[in-house]
Amino acid sequence: MNSKRPLFLGALLLVQLLTGCTGVLESTVEPRAALTATPTEIQQGEEVTFDARASDAIEGVITDYSWDFGDGVEATTITGFTSHQFMESGQFNVRLTVTNDQGGTDSTTVLVRVNGAPQINLSIPDVVRSGDIILLDASNTVDPEGGPMEFMWDLNFLEDSDGDGDTRNDIDSTEDTVYLPTESSGSIMGSLTVDDGVGGVVSEQFTIVIQPRRFKVSWIQNTLEWDYDEYLAQGDSWSDNMTPGLDVRILAYDAVLELDQDLVLPPDNFTLSLNILDDGHRRSAQTSPGNITRNESTMAELNDSNLNPVGEEGVYDADSEEELLMSLLNEPGARFGQGEWVWTVVAQNADPDSIIPGAPDPDGGNDWTLTIVITVLTPILTEVAYE
Repeated sequence: MNSKRPLFLGALLLVQLLTGCTGVLESTVEPRAALTATPTEIQQGEEVTFDARASDAIEGVITDYSWDFGDGVEATTITGFTSHQFMESGQFNVRLTVTNDQGGTDSTTVLVRVNGAPQINLSIPDVVRSGDIILLDASNTVDPEGGPMEFMWDLNFLEDSDGDGDTRNDIDSTEDTVYLPTESSGSIMGSLTVDDGVGGVVSEQFTIVIQPRRFKVSWIQNTLEWDYDEYLAQGDSWSDNMTPGLDVRILAYDAVLELDQDLVLPPDNFTLSLNILDDGHRRSAQTSPGNITRNESTMAELNDSNLNPVGEEGVYDADSEEELLMSLLNEPGARFGQGEWVWTVVAQNADPDSIIPGAPDPDGGNDWTLTIVITVLTPILTEVAYE
């Protein structure tokens, strides 16, 4: 009996020792996760590099690295080095989970701040006509972080307003709204740049198509009249200058010079002359006696017609009313009479002269009247809408 007892106790002790070793073998060793991010503050759309190579498996090896970038994107790699592009602004907790070959896991996080660039909201009128003042409105532009913004407008890529040789970097205005005057049809290209002061910069180019204005043109015929009542002594002359062709198209003129009826024959002899300087148009007429029995006056007359073609009516496009008016009035072949007109009256003879030497001249001159009537066409411009 005594020889068997020690054998039994030894066997029991061996079983207990084996049981303890099995518990040790079944426990899992957790790895240790380590993570760095470079950089941790970026602009929207930029990349961040993540380095987890300092992570430790403790026992065995790390079999995978699981990444949750916080913006809805996840990834798994077998190496502890990766990068990610953040397309949205905000703050993101990036979580790394490492797993070793024993099934142990560990996690760590790093915070990445992504600055959002300003979101330009630019309003430009759909229809712009020459002469309009354009409102460029960027007042609804927002900064995702709600910070202050700087506005920089280059209002015309064809002009170098700062004189540095680069037409596309000018700062013509720093307001969020701009009033841009126009003078002619065509296209204007420019840009708006908005800076949030912390690295967020965004630019937007714009093109404005400026249409000409549209006018309906009609012509109205009317007359311009001048009346003179003067006296001229024999040998004297009178003249007057006028510019009847301003803003009209000359069609015809008619001028009548009448002398007061002489009681004693022969009638006086006067000359009426016209000189339109720019056109080299010179005309003159001497007075001729009227029929005394019908109480007709001594008179001279100058007239001419069809001096310019009749204006064509229709619809015309132009940058302004003034430009179209100038174009109509300066049409080749239709510019007669636009310059200065010089009218002259000369009293050559006032008859009869005294037949007694030294006696007073019974007819030293004469009263006269001059009536000038010029027929003109006046263009009437009415702006109309595009169909």
